[in-house]
Order: sequence, then structure tokens, then C-alpha cells
Amino acid sequence: MTSAANWAAPPSRPPLIETLVSGVDRYNPSNVGILEDYLYHQIRSEEYDCLANLAILKLYQFNPDLYNPDVVINILIKALTSAPFPDFNLCISLLDERTTAPPQDEPDPLPDQLRILTALHGLLQQCRFPAFWVFYRSNDVESLRDNYTVECVGFEDAVRQVAVRAVKAAFTSIGSERLGSYLNLSGPELNAYVQKLGWTWNASSSVVGIPPNPDNQIESTVVQENIQLSQLTKVIAHAAQTSLPVVPAVN
Repeated sequence: MTSAANWAAPPSRPPLIETLVSGVDRYNPSNVGILEDYLYHQIRSEEYDCLANLAILKLYQFNPDLYNPDVVINILIKALTSAPFPDFNLCISLLDERTTAPPQDEPDPLPDQLRILTALHGLLQQCRFPAFWVFYRSNDVESLRDNYTVECVGFEDAVRQVAVRAVKAAFTSIGSERLGSYLNLSGPELNAYVQKLGWTWNASSSVVGIPPNPDNQIESTVVQENIQLSQLTKVIAHAAQTSLPVVPAVN
């Protein structure tokens, strides 16, 4: 799972991008091209840098003339596979009415794709993985698949990693058929994927075993409180005072 340090400063981030993201130059509109090129590097290389992509959206907010809907859609696609982390919602929060205005009278693809991406994100957040794959393969998502996710190297594997994180946190064992529906894999492909994860597969029972980890191990905890005698006498004395009956005054 991604640590906070790697999220804020991924090891793959080039020094130039680190300078732009960490300094005041992140608000310099002349640097938007550099950040956009870095985004497309992420698309081609399976790398991901949320803060650099958020810097692009912030520049679009300050400079609506720079707005590029294809860039926004690609940023949202990369953020989609970070679930259950809040990257997608962070990106959505930086979109406003100005970034949905069609440039040069051309149709803007963002509104339709935003509706689809938001629905896909909701399914991932709810861990409804079989429903995600059904919707993703449907005709409604054809334009997103054909024009965008096909260019995003490793997109489907990144979605599978979202499912893997959820399974590791919730199961010690899971039926192979159920796991296959989460990963959209079956047969030899599912077997190879399970082996790559280092999980065990009992072929006779069709059960996949998930190694122990801090999230899927239930451990009882005993909470002990040490109360000093001096503290106890104060509590008893206070209780005694508040429990004394009120005697009415006699005239």
C-alpha cells in the first residue's frame, strides 16, 4: 500500500517536477506544458504522481484559457485507480464551471466522461468489483475505453490492485470463483495472477488463501487503566458530596 511519503513525493518523480511541485513555480502558467508532458509520461509508464496532476488542475482554475479536456480526463483516469485513497475527489474539487466550457465551439468530452468516471469511481469505492467490470465493458463506456483507457498502460491491472487491496484487508481465504469476479480473470490467467501475488490456491477446494497481514488478523486487546489511590479517594469524596440529601431550612 502506498505510504504518505510516497504519495507526496513518489520516487519516480524527476527533479524538475519536484522543483515545480514544491515551489511557487507550480502557479506559473508557462510551466503547464511541462506538467502535461509529465502526465502523459505517467500514462505510458504506469507511474503516478497525484500532486503534479493536481497542480495542472489548479493552473486550469487560475488560467481557463489553458484548459484541455483530454488532460483532465486522463488525470481522472489515473486518480480512479488510487481508490480507496481520496485522489479522485481531490481532483473533482478543482473542477468548476470554467473548465466545462467548450473551447473554440468544439464539443467538450469532459461532461459525458466525467459522469462515467464518477460512476466507475463509486463502484470501486463501494468494492462492487463485479459490477465495475460489467459497467466498464458496457456500451456506455465504449468511448472512454476506445479513446482514453486504451492509451493508459496497465489501467486494468491498476484496477485489479484496488480489488487486491480490499481482499487483503477483509479476507484470510476466498473462493477462487469469487476472486475471479473481482479481478475479471478466470482459468490460467487467474491462476497466474494468484501465483504472482504469492497467495496459495487449493485446487481441490477452489479456495485461495491470503497471507496474514495487520488488516485481516483479528486480535483481542485488553485495555487496562491504572488509577492511583489518591485519585480514587478524590472520586469517592466527590461522589459522597453530590449524594448528600438537601435538608430544607426551618424557619
